[in-house]
Amino acid sequence: MENLLIEELKIKIDHEQDTNELFGNLDINLKIIQENYEVDIVQRQDELILRGKEAAKAQQVLLNLISILESGEKLDAQKVNYVISLLEKGISYQDSKVNKDTICFTHRGKPIKPKTLGQTVYAKSMKEHDIVFGVGPAGTGKTYMAVAMAINAFKNKEVEKIILARPAVEAGERLGFLPGDLQEKVDPYLRPLYDALYDILGRDSTLRLKERETIEVVPLAYMRGRTLDNSFIILDEAQNTTKEQMKMFLTRLGFGSKAIVTGDTTQIDLPRGKRSGLLDAIDVLKNVEGIDFCFLKDTDVVRHPLVRRIINAYDVYSKENPEKNPEKDYEG
Repeated sequence: MENLLIEELKIKIDHEQDTNELFGNLDINLKIIQENYEVDIVQRQDELILRGKEAAKAQQVLLNLISILESGEKLDAQKVNYVISLLEKGISYQDSKVNKDTICFTHRGKPIKPKTLGQTVYAKSMKEHDIVFGVGPAGTGKTYMAVAMAINAFKNKEVEKIILARPAVEAGERLGFLPGDLQEKVDPYLRPLYDALYDILGRDSTLRLKERETIEVVPLAYMRGRTLDNSFIILDEAQNTTKEQMKMFLTRLGFGSKAIVTGDTTQIDLPRGKRSGLLDAIDVLKNVEGIDFCFLKDTDVVRHPLVRRIINAYDVYSKENPEKNPEKDYEG
């Protein structure tokens, strides 16, 4: 009786199809599919044979992967996992319009595009709104995509200046006395922003623009008292702002400017009892016209596959032990 539940399906492989790309290095792509579904995959000449209770699901994944390759995109393990997660929600990779619009190009000519459905929505929101909050776990590309959008706006002469700010809050450590001048003391806090700039613009171009003050990378405290016209402003690690700092930052916005606020509500490093300015802003500003909130999920993580599992493990633990996680978490 159990055998009646087992399906056998076949997929014809075009002779021009590069099976090495489809299968992945050491057949890693096929192994990922087999780890997610009850199915065996065997190649026989010009076709793939799928046998198992979930052969139909595996077939849909493979057809999506073949379509991705035919469109000229590359496959990797992260993309295979993402295709599977989309199909579980009843969405095909092609219908999601992921990876269709290029935000900008790196100094090496590599196109920067949204890699997930959440990133696609986030990029669209940044184009259409003057203030956008990008909220989500580590590895979802919140900061990197915002920097890419800023560089694109600058190159298209939509803004005259890029300003990147971050609260200088230690993540549970005590760094103690740091040698050097004031800029050298705060640079360690701003390193992730420099990394994004160097990757997209190149180190030399970034330093030249920084010398001309076309690009500013500053601690949030330096923003007080300024009015910023014709600027693309990014506040990173916003979960570590206080309510007062968040209000101060948002009211710096001048004419012709755009502000992007990024943060992860699960990684707040403020002293116990101090409410995060990001959580406060979500409550206060959620109905203000012209401000948009984009909540990215674990499915939008574009780092090592283990990062997504780590995020899920912490999320499950927090929900099962709410008394150990007093801060309210926002998932959109």
